[in-house]
Amino acid sequence: MSKTVFLYPGQGAQKAGMGKDFYENSGLAREIYDQASEALGFDMKALCFEENDKLDLTEYTQAALVTTCLAMTRAVSEAGLKADVTAGLSLGEYAAIAAAGGMKELDAIRLVRKRGILMQNTVPAGEGAMCAVMAMEAEKIEQVIADIAGVTVANYNCPGQIVITGETPAVETAAAALKEAGAKRTVMLNVSGPFHSPMLVPAGEELRKELGQVELSQLRIPYITNVNAKEVTDTSETRGLLARQVSSPVRWMQSMEYLIGSGADTFVEIGPGRTLAGFMKKINRDVKVLNIGTWDDVAKAVSALN
Repeated sequence: MSKTVFLYPGQGAQKAGMGKDFYENSGLAREIYDQASEALGFDMKALCFEENDKLDLTEYTQAALVTTCLAMTRAVSEAGLKADVTAGLSLGEYAAIAAAGGMKELDAIRLVRKRGILMQNTVPAGEGAMCAVMAMEAEKIEQVIADIAGVTVANYNCPGQIVITGETPAVETAAAALKEAGAKRTVMLNVSGPFHSPMLVPAGEELRKELGQVELSQLRIPYITNVNAKEVTDTSETRGLLARQVSSPVRWMQSMEYLIGSGADTFVEIGPGRTLAGFMKKINRDVKVLNIGTWDDVAKAVSALN
């Protein structure tokens, strides 16, 4: 039996103007932008729709992106598209949980606002770094960095694209060692911290306190957690997984392989950009992948899936 998965992108997918056409065309989408503005105390529309300096700051990016993804999901659901399971890359996991019914949309938005602040402020500027490693197998990368203290894998995105994270000197040393060991390219990323590294364990512990104040609901459909690339059907696991997720590797490639192995054959990326569709081309070219990043994409997806 075929399965449809809603996918949600992580930090880096944001762009000025995202969601504006949904705000203009859908009352349900408009409502969530307005509610988010009220809940967070700043103009979410201006942040998402207009050119500005804040959108790329982690403390603002995370709330903006999750608000946009959930506004789009409302419009997608209104159009009659339904998922059997959801998944989100890092930050996107919060949108995936809310879309699966596990938490209220506004709670997800409030949480990622706090998460963004914690992730930005836990490690002093310059002390942590991240680096993308191109065209090298994950196992080889793990072998090379095993002897370098202070660096770990942050993201298993897809074959040929793995991201490492940790203390800045260790990441720089690892990048040079990986290049020498045969990596086609290593690219230091323009990020404000060593995301998904053990350096962020304190952020995860603080986040756990915030999660303790949020009411979780019974899931309508399962979601996939980044921490172990497994299906979650019971939100009693959710708080612990989200607290760990901040400092654990994002197992995106393994998550997609798990879903395909369990019968998923249609993947709908909801949010700005096509990052996850690009990853899927390298993971498995045989599945159907659709993107919903603009209002016009909704009708195209309905037509393609009906």
